[in-house]
Amino acid sequence: MGSVNSVTNLGRSGVYDWLIQRVTAYVLALYTIFLLGFVLTTDVNYEVWSALFGQTWFRIFSLLALLSIGGHAWIGLWTVTTDYIKAALPRFLVQAACGLTMFVYVVWGIQILWGL
Repeated sequence: MGSVNSVTNLGRSGVYDWLIQRVTAYVLALYTIFLLGFVLTTDVNYEVWSALFGQTWFRIFSLLALLSIGGHAWIGLWTVTTDYIKAALPRFLVQAACGLTMFVYVVWGIQILWGL
């Protein structure tokens, strides 16, 4: 059996992956807690929701959450594919498809957030 090489994992170490997973999990938890608190304490309608997303600090927070989802998902999917898909070509194809999908979602989310 071949080992996973630096081409597939982009030269990251396990500690680096672990750290990214933890940091992105905290960002996503804070974002979720904030939104839940906002929805529970505010009479949400279109104007209120639009005003929230119109604030630069919240757009940046949302962008950070969006990038965190991408990073968190990539490391999780990379780990699962390297554990369960041993053949290099199928693993590469699955990882490429996942990476492309996440890239499209992140770009799409940025367009939605910033109206680009």
